[in-house]
Amino acid sequence: MSVASPTSLSTAPIFLITHEFYPMRGGIATFTEEIARATAGLGFDVEVWAQSAPPQVEKRWPFRLRRLPLKGSHDLWCQVRLAAQLIRARRQLRHAIVYLPEPGPMMTMMLLQFFHAFRPRRLVLTFHGSEILKFSGSPIRRWLARRLIGHAARVSTLTNYTQELLLNSFPEAADKIFLTPGALRTDLVVVPPKPIRSKKKIIVLTVGRLHPRKGQLLTLHALQTLDPAVRTRLEYWIVGSRSKGSYEETLRQAADGVDFPVKFLGNLPDDELAEIYEQADIFAMTSVNHGQSVEGFGLVYLEAAAHGLPVVAHDVGGVSEAVNDGVTGLLVLPNRPAQLAAAFERLIHDETLRHRMGEAGREWAGRNCWKQSAEALFGSAESPPAS
Repeated sequence: MSVASPTSLSTAPIFLITHEFYPMRGGIATFTEEIARATAGLGFDVEVWAQSAPPQVEKRWPFRLRRLPLKGSHDLWCQVRLAAQLIRARRQLRHAIVYLPEPGPMMTMMLLQFFHAFRPRRLVLTFHGSEILKFSGSPIRRWLARRLIGHAARVSTLTNYTQELLLNSFPEAADKIFLTPGALRTDLVVVPPKPIRSKKKIIVLTVGRLHPRKGQLLTLHALQTLDPAVRTRLEYWIVGSRSKGSYEETLRQAADGVDFPVKFLGNLPDDELAEIYEQADIFAMTSVNHGQSVEGFGLVYLEAAAHGLPVVAHDVGGVSEAVNDGVTGLLVLPNRPAQLAAAFERLIHDETLRHRMGEAGREWAGRNCWKQSAEALFGSAESPPAS
């Protein structure tokens, strides 16, 4: 993949429009923040339009930030309010590069695309995985998404898995698609290695929202099937905020029925989360496909690797591009509970293997660079405007 040098950067401003941005947590929010930061670092004139947030949580940014009067959901009212903002700014956006890094603003632009006055000079899109299935699963949304992709100058995905998924559903993206791999957060440094030391307790850690797709319940069940002597050495720590539905209640009920400690730590700030990573021994996020929701990548796997944690995960979606099987962790096919339990047992018993995978993970976590992804999106300065 070739990218342009900074000397060819466009003078057109870039408006990054998103429903998922700080202080919201999660992979897409992290991706959006890091791409905006890297793009500004390349010399582009960047302005982020994001969902509302309390003023007291705001940070200093190397780009302009405009908070919109919307909560950042995908419901109809939120889409209408975003559409109203775009309509008011149509003259400004018409001569700019508009970047839609996630599905929320894409759904709004799908409707506005029929009016030439709302089409930007250049449209750039990024797809993550689940939205591809949702868009292609509805005939109307599929038609709207095809037209939107047709108007785009560039389209990106984080993984080869997601790229293949997109091209299978929307082959019109083939001549404009680029990989923009996820990388380690810029505020998260690779942690120096710790000496091998025997511990009475082995802490298995999951970081992710409490949702069936993240697989916390599957990890809990796998750990419970281990030999009783192994379970006496275990603790399972779960970090993450609740989502809609009864999954958290089901998970807590299951935790009450096991004979090893399970801690629900909630949604932690970054400094506290770093301390939790440092105390853990094994990272587990056994994601599964859940309806139209898939794991397109998983930036959290890189965060765990940067802290020297070996990973246990399911080999679904783009996870194999975030976890190097046999090197930085162990991948198991979904719906193989015995194999999943065996992966945990192997790491629990083999301290040397945990250390070796943790060391490999530190190097693995830093292999991608946000600036390279930003260059892939915007580095070719004067490509044709959106059609």
